[in-house]
Amino acid sequence: MYSIITENDQSQWADQTGVLYHFPKRYKKYLSSGTKVIYYKGRLKNRAYREKRLSDDPHYFAVAEIGEVFPDKESTKSDLFATIVNYSPFKKPVLAKEGNEYLEEIPENRISNYWRDGVRKIEPSVYNRILSKLTRSEIIQRPSSPIVDGSKLNDCSNTLESGREGSARVSYVTTYERSPVYRAQAIAIHGVNCKACGFNFESFYGEYAKDYIHIHHLQPVSELDAPQAINPLEDLVPLCANCHSIVHRRKGNTLSLDELIKMIEEAKEARDKG
Repeated sequence: MYSIITENDQSQWADQTGVLYHFPKRYKKYLSSGTKVIYYKGRLKNRAYREKRLSDDPHYFAVAEIGEVFPDKESTKSDLFATIVNYSPFKKPVLAKEGNEYLEEIPENRISNYWRDGVRKIEPSVYNRILSKLTRSEIIQRPSSPIVDGSKLNDCSNTLESGREGSARVSYVTTYERSPVYRAQAIAIHGVNCKACGFNFESFYGEYAKDYIHIHHLQPVSELDAPQAINPLEDLVPLCANCHSIVHRRKGNTLSLDELIKMIEEAKEARDKG
């Protein structure tokens, strides 16, 4: 399946370009896992956003794929969100209109309201037509993530990177890639409560700590034999700083999530009896 997804300069959605995309449930049929999508922006309405765009005119600016689709827990209207994979931005805009002709095929019965749809299903021929306006060098490929220092894992970064991690690099010690993209996707899927003890930083510390949490790889990155794809749903969980520290307390013996939860429950039972 092929679709166009619209990104507005100002939006009610908590989207992150190339990472997460929120949408109303009526578009679910157009955005299933594996759908190839092209990002679109409409005409510039606020000059404050000019530097963040490739053009003032309606244009396409990136290609990607839908990863997995989840219910938006923050929505009261059964909205959804999707993780984005294989995001590749364009170096130049592909204008939506050439002369008097649009690159998208607009049905006659939709001429007056076609552009109101934020998500639009397209034929493979339209998808290829848009991409044909670019040379291969004008599409920024992201075959592997740039190295990200492990200490940056818990930053609320919006750095755009591809869906592989674990590649070692030689330094004074061996370090590994950790992608802020996965962090953002894991938080959107799992939330920011610790999966082991339930601790929430904002509830305890207030607004200053909103959205702060550690993201734990269920299989330690340092134990990966080779770079591999990460599934934020199955491979990552949010843990508070204390629980994360205990999981890794003994070198070479990373606790499983079940072991950690059992440890917490046994300690609570012991306290209650005492």
